[in-house]
Amino acid sequence: MMWMAGSPLLRAQEVLGDTRDRFPPLEDLVNVFEFEPILKSKVPKNNYDFIAGGVDAEWTLRRNRESFDRITFRPRFMRDVSKMDVSTELFGQKISMPILIAPTAGHQLAHEQGELATARGAGQMQTIMAVSTNSSYPIDKIGAAATGPLWFQLYVGPDWEGTQERVERAVGAGCKAVCITVDSAYNSHRERLLRNRSSAGPVAVPGPGGGRRRAQPREPLPYKLQAQFTANLTWSFLDEINKYAKVPVLIKGILTAEDAKLAVDRGAAGVVVSNHGGRYLEYAPSTIEVLPEIVEAVGGKIPVLIDSGFRRGTDILKALAIGAKAVLVGRPPLWGLGAYGEAGVAKVLELLQSELALAMGLTGAANLAAIDRKLVRIDAR
Repeated sequence: MMWMAGSPLLRAQEVLGDTRDRFPPLEDLVNVFEFEPILKSKVPKNNYDFIAGGVDAEWTLRRNRESFDRITFRPRFMRDVSKMDVSTELFGQKISMPILIAPTAGHQLAHEQGELATARGAGQMQTIMAVSTNSSYPIDKIGAAATGPLWFQLYVGPDWEGTQERVERAVGAGCKAVCITVDSAYNSHRERLLRNRSSAGPVAVPGPGGGRRRAQPREPLPYKLQAQFTANLTWSFLDEINKYAKVPVLIKGILTAEDAKLAVDRGAAGVVVSNHGGRYLEYAPSTIEVLPEIVEAVGGKIPVLIDSGFRRGTDILKALAIGAKAVLVGRPPLWGLGAYGEAGVAKVLELLQSELALAMGLTGAANLAAIDRKLVRIDAR
């Protein structure tokens, strides 16, 4: 494909050469793109395709990256940036950077230690890991292994009692916030997985005891649709979960100002602007392009977080300048995990943190409070 000609992944492959025969020392890697070809060479093709793939022809997956090119900086100089500080606080939790690990399923697809190693890597860098409902390990084990703060990502269902049990168990395991994913009403058409004859979505959910149980068979749906856990979800569920969660509850998957306003009105503690990393709705907008309208709609009443496509410290700075409180990254920590285990996760976060600090210093912002909307210019199409 022509779009691959300028792909950072392709450039990383050129730098590293044939990684099947040679894995560079961890300290030699200079950006997060360079981890992906190493992961790819270490895991089965089906595993890699699950991690890397998007929906349909992967237009949204590409747009997530391309949209950053429309945003340029307006650097200010002659400001004292001799003492840099990128630390922040979210819901009372102090973290070393506004960079979190986004919830992604099945980390054992990348490494045998799975989420246990990911959690320890996040802890090394003193930041938050959001654990997926569809984690390889039960939340109890992840909580016991974690050396830093955890959040929990929730897929609702397949029954209300099981949903409440899952939330309560996550909170009991130490999770300090819950993110409800709302953008996955039906299994998506992930063509890489279909060609591999792999599952295109979660097939099991944790049971009350920490094991796994399969959802009960359902009647076939029209049009060969495969319902996800959130197909019957409405805003009233936010009222319900707020009664028993006992931690901040965020809505993950917001892409419009209208839904952002509803989240505020219905009592969400925060929103995560997300298109699920390009894995559900093809021709969904990139998250960075809708961030301005969502920040405006929220009006500072609750924190706005964002994920999908972030790969550089400059990407993160652009989101912070537009008004995001923090950024979640999903695939890069999995690349690091698959390539070098726990140390790879920490290195990915360290690279992003360093790149963010550098971009801030070169644009005249010594800390997060110094970042504002005037720092960026968004070019018209």
